[in-house]
Amino acid sequence: MRRTGFRRTFATIGVCSSLALAATACGSGGDDAANGKTRITVNCEPPKSAKVDRKFFDADVAAFEKKNPDIDVVTHDAFPCQDPKTFDAKLAGGQMEDVFYTYFTDARHVVDINQAADLTPYLKELKSYDTLQQQLRDIYTVDGKVYGIPRTGYSMGLIYNRALFTKAALDPDKPPTTWEEVRADAKRIAALGGGTVGYADYSAQNQGGWHFTAELYSQGGDVVSADGKKATVDTPQGHAVLRNLHDMRWTDDSMGSKQLLIINDVQQMMGSGKLGMYLSAPDNIPILVKEKGGDYKDLALAPMPGGQGTLIGGDGYMFNKKDTPAQIRAGLKWLDHMFLTPGSGFLGDYARAKKNNAPVGLPEPRLFTGAADAEDQRVKKANANVPVENYQAFLDGNQRLRMKIEPPDAQQIYSVLDSVVSAVLTKKDADIDQLIEDASGKIDSILARS
Repeated sequence: MRRTGFRRTFATIGVCSSLALAATACGSGGDDAANGKTRITVNCEPPKSAKVDRKFFDADVAAFEKKNPDIDVVTHDAFPCQDPKTFDAKLAGGQMEDVFYTYFTDARHVVDINQAADLTPYLKELKSYDTLQQQLRDIYTVDGKVYGIPRTGYSMGLIYNRALFTKAALDPDKPPTTWEEVRADAKRIAALGGGTVGYADYSAQNQGGWHFTAELYSQGGDVVSADGKKATVDTPQGHAVLRNLHDMRWTDDSMGSKQLLIINDVQQMMGSGKLGMYLSAPDNIPILVKEKGGDYKDLALAPMPGGQGTLIGGDGYMFNKKDTPAQIRAGLKWLDHMFLTPGSGFLGDYARAKKNNAPVGLPEPRLFTGAADAEDQRVKKANANVPVENYQAFLDGNQRLRMKIEPPDAQQIYSVLDSVVSAVLTKKDADIDQLIEDASGKIDSILARS
């Protein structure tokens, strides 16, 4: 599921801009530009409306071309980076860029329809590859071959309001670690009155299904079987997720009366100081401050309650199957320069970000391992301008959690689960057993068609 936010996800590109079209075709167009350089088209250049990010991105591309005068990088700017409505059509029609952005959940699909170049023979060209987290590399590895490179990753956690915790006589330095504790703390916070909500959850536009999945992972469950062929939601863990939501909503009255919420609704509640807790990735925090009226000092992050697992997501780049060896080598060099060098590049130049008042010190993305991770964290800490101590519980707790990517056919499955969550939160007498049994059958049908 997509997150909102720009510097981490940066809201992605799906079609060529008129400017880019004037310069070159949208898709892969051969590796020899008119001047004899190796030319690559790339997408996910920030739109002009994101002025600071656009400036950084273009400056980094220019620096790369100066360092590699034999490579010409043609950037494509449109919104979003990957539009589900046009993504498959661009692939099938040969209009995809030479180096193109993908969500983690797209990797297998692109390989299955034979639209991705095999990068395995060229990995030695990517200096950073061995420093990237193995679980992220695995997402782009299919049958032992590498078809993409992760650029950033996130994991879900629990955002909570320290001020409301204190007001409710809860310890803000000891966030809940179990769903029983979440329920108890939410009840205490809701008892403050004045429209305060203890815990909020999504239940519309597929977002309820997304969060059901995250909550199921947190209790050790899965949405589909390991082979991807059968639903596994009709389990004790699946029932526990829905029962907990039902009881917080109807028995405790700690989730408020307004339901069918989506991410913007919940962010508005948290930013206004009227919400105690909700599930999210760290990139929500600057949105809560810059767009919703929140304060960094009041916003803290804990690991997913339940202690078993958390949902991870993110993005990376894949290469057009029509790319020449020269284009693949050039694209890998570009990725190293732009995104995969600790402490520098578009996402890693923390000094530049701090100078331009962008938040530095959020606990993710955590892309690297070993010495590379240590260097990235050192530079981040040196330039931190947010209260990093508010996120330590998240960092510590994540070390003990199983990291799980979203299920196959995620959006279709989320649509099914969305209706289940919305029913539980809007109907006091919702039949949880029947709802989850029906959902399981529908998910089986989706998987059978895949």
